[in-house]
Amino acid sequence: MLVLGMLKRVVSGTAQSKASGRWKLVLPLRFLGSSPCRIPADDSFHSTSLSETEPPRVFITGGLGQLGIGLAGLLRRRFGKDNVILSDIKKPPAHVFHSGPFIYADILDYKKLREIVVNHRISWIFHYSALLSAVGEANVALARDVNITGLHNILDVAAEFNMRLFVPSTIGAFGATSPRNPAPDLCIQRPRTVYGVSKVHAELMGEYYYYRYGLDFRCLRYPGIISAESQPGGGTTDYAVQIFQDAAKKGTFECNLKASTRLPMMYISDCLRATLEVMEAPAERLSMRTYNISAMSFTPEELARAIVKHIPDFQITYCVDPLRQAIAESWPMKLDDSNARMDWGWKHDFDLPQLVATMLTFYGASTRCAQAN
Repeated sequence: MLVLGMLKRVVSGTAQSKASGRWKLVLPLRFLGSSPCRIPADDSFHSTSLSETEPPRVFITGGLGQLGIGLAGLLRRRFGKDNVILSDIKKPPAHVFHSGPFIYADILDYKKLREIVVNHRISWIFHYSALLSAVGEANVALARDVNITGLHNILDVAAEFNMRLFVPSTIGAFGATSPRNPAPDLCIQRPRTVYGVSKVHAELMGEYYYYRYGLDFRCLRYPGIISAESQPGGGTTDYAVQIFQDAAKKGTFECNLKASTRLPMMYISDCLRATLEVMEAPAERLSMRTYNISAMSFTPEELARAIVKHIPDFQITYCVDPLRQAIAESWPMKLDDSNARMDWGWKHDFDLPQLVATMLTFYGASTRCAQAN
């Protein structure tokens, strides 16, 4: 009878809310199943949601990675310098530290995360802390802690304080049995890396928290992201960043993937803009919580030919890394992003010729090109 009484009180405390055209069951946050001891016993705490006229207060985890610094710059231009807090567990370079608020934040420290959210009145979280594909395979235990346990902490904090949460996914969330050309938003996903498994886990847990607790979770599956302003971070697609650095400095590049390995790619400015656009999109326009986004798809051989048009003496050689090659062959060659284009108006700006010209200009390859001519 005691159990029945408790269940009756739980049921009586539930409420239905309508979001994105769907009715869903929302339970008091004290019943969050994954962290029962973390949620306050009373539900008298206040949401950090801001008024529609007030800019969001943004917290970025893993901010010193490939995307965090660029995203912070974009958001600070949009919402104001002091409204965007970058964080990591590494010491930032001077130009990053002085560009806006930066704090130390370990996503495995749940209490500290709650303090940050409360003390800084955070309303949006961008969760970029993760170990990438090849690095994760070299340290599975650490990848499991960072990519899965850290995610659970972020989900619980975001749900408790009624925040909007963005967690990036990736082409790594697909597997060898997934459709490859193209891969749709909804299909079989059986990745064979701890990185990919953790991304599928993030997609499903985020969607679960959306339907179960009303968490405003949003997610994009990124293709390989190419940026001139950050160093490669150990990902399988990072050859497409290193190749420009080597082409500009040495005129040669040794690729660790086969010449014919086709993968979807995107220039970083398109990626960051898509991230902001999906976060700002009205909830009623989102038919799903995780979307593919895409821009271009090419092989190392095709990329090298495009570089030769700017640096005629450039040469590429191949020394295939079996681990990275196996990972790449389990990923899509192209992503179907028609739902993102239809639902919230996504469209890319950079194609392959624009990408190559932009990257080589950044690295000063015009000097090498002039010398060759």
